[in-house]
Amino acid sequence: MAIDLFARKIFAKKEHSHEANSDKIGEICEHDHCHCEEEGILKSSIKHTLNILLFIFIITLILNLAIFFIGQDNIAGIISTRPILGPILSGIIGLIPNCATSVVLTQLYLSGVLNIATMMSGLLVNAGLGMLVLFRVNKNLKENIKIVGIVYGIGVVSGILIEIAGLRI
Repeated sequence: MAIDLFARKIFAKKEHSHEANSDKIGEICEHDHCHCEEEGILKSSIKHTLNILLFIFIITLILNLAIFFIGQDNIAGIISTRPILGPILSGIIGLIPNCATSVVLTQLYLSGVLNIATMMSGLLVNAGLGMLVLFRVNKNLKENIKIVGIVYGIGVVSGILIEIAGLRI
């Protein structure tokens, strides 16, 4: 919220009106061919939920298979031995749109493979499946990339600051 307020003041972006948000909802309905107005809110919401569920299931399956075949030990080996670079690489891993990456990073920290800075960098960047939904719903690619860049930057800088401060928990 602070970044949004800051960006609005600095760049004097025009405010999004309620009508603009309603148009986005209409665009989603048109894209999904759900006929929300004709079928009613309950049937339409069930259709949207099932579409999102299928989307999340497929992405989760692919990412879990990738983590299984790459292996947690290989992931840990890449990011645990590199100061400053560890949080940067962990942030990239945090960009993987899945909760499994948070679990992997936390398990590696609890087992003593990662330090707190590297773990926090990845966890702060991770938004679960939020980034996938962002890219699916918001068609403004430039805006989406800015959002991902801000999230990544904050997470990595926070991890590096934790590392420089020498915090240990």
